[in-house]
Amino acid sequence: MKLAMVGLGRMGMNMARRLIQTGHEVVAYNRTGEKIDEIVKEGAIGAYALADLTEILAPPRTVWLMLPAGRPVDEHLDQLNGFLSPGDIVLDGGNTHFKDDVRRQAFLSVNGIHFMDVGVSGGIWGLKEGYCLMIGGDPEIYKYLEPVFKSLAPEDGYLYCGQTGAGHFVKMVHNAIEYGMMQAYAEGFDILDKSRYGASLDYSSLCHLWNRGSVIRSWLLELAESAFGKDPGLSAIKGYVEDSGEGRWTVEQAMETGVPAYVTALSLFARFRSREQDSFADRVLAALRSEFGGHTVLPAEEKS
Repeated sequence: MKLAMVGLGRMGMNMARRLIQTGHEVVAYNRTGEKIDEIVKEGAIGAYALADLTEILAPPRTVWLMLPAGRPVDEHLDQLNGFLSPGDIVLDGGNTHFKDDVRRQAFLSVNGIHFMDVGVSGGIWGLKEGYCLMIGGDPEIYKYLEPVFKSLAPEDGYLYCGQTGAGHFVKMVHNAIEYGMMQAYAEGFDILDKSRYGASLDYSSLCHLWNRGSVIRSWLLELAESAFGKDPGLSAIKGYVEDSGEGRWTVEQAMETGVPAYVTALSLFARFRSREQDSFADRVLAALRSEFGGHTVLPAEEKS
């Protein structure tokens, strides 16, 4: 299938690569031309203006957005709405609020343009391992695009979740669960580190052990093993942990529906607190985000 990838950041670039490697034709657009040049060398077709997509793609055109949530998505949709034709398809694979999907679907449908929301998990490892895809929108369009989803995902790694917004809603809850899991690991290692036994423990080896038959084994522990292997005390980074929105939205949703989401709320608040002090638990959280998603970490402040 021939489709456009708009936004060549950490996720978009590797998704374009995976699609090329699995036989799809990818038209690549990015705000800066350097990244377009980079992926063109790997087999993509370069589009140096959004308007070019209408000339390069044949109807029904498929345009996949991998952009930061919020205004950048709206700005691109405003432009695409003027270029695309009835029957064309736009997918948003960023970390978008599901309520924005409903609004955007209504906006594009006036001109007969289809809209699909796709929650994407996999981080910087997705190129090799595949991306977990949670998909919302028209079921007929989902069926049409299934070859694309199948190429991006590992085996059994994509799911049609329901009407518009369902994909991003499921991804939002996925990320909230991730918040809680990461916080539990971080607090556990903090307890270990402050104990009389902490100095004698090799945390990388401990992560490796726990992933051998333990009930708490997980990919996050594999990433923790990697992080501790590179920096045993995580002394090179600062325990400053950002949040990208999903935790806040999930807490808001829990409040709307009266769900007592203790773990999600507290793990979100722990991230807020991390910006006020630097603890070992926060360095574990920061290291895990860097390992699975390539998220930026702050260097540790030099101690006098």
